[in-house]
Amino acid sequence: MNLKRVFGTLLTLLGTGCLIYAAMKFVNESGKDTDTKSLVIYGILGLLFFAAGISLVRTTKDES
Repeated sequence: MNLKRVFGTLLTLLGTGCLIYAAMKFVNESGKDTDTKSLVIYGILGLLFFAAGISLVRTTKDES
């Protein structure tokens, strides 16, 4: 079991969750007084975690 690959997978899932949450928050509050600060924070964190997780999974070599 490669610890870096597992951590990369967790980061990817966390990033995906943040992006989905930001998208749902944007869709549900469009037209009302939107909370732009939380949308930006969740969007940036989601992109950061997603990119870091994908990069970590891609660059880690399989050694069995």
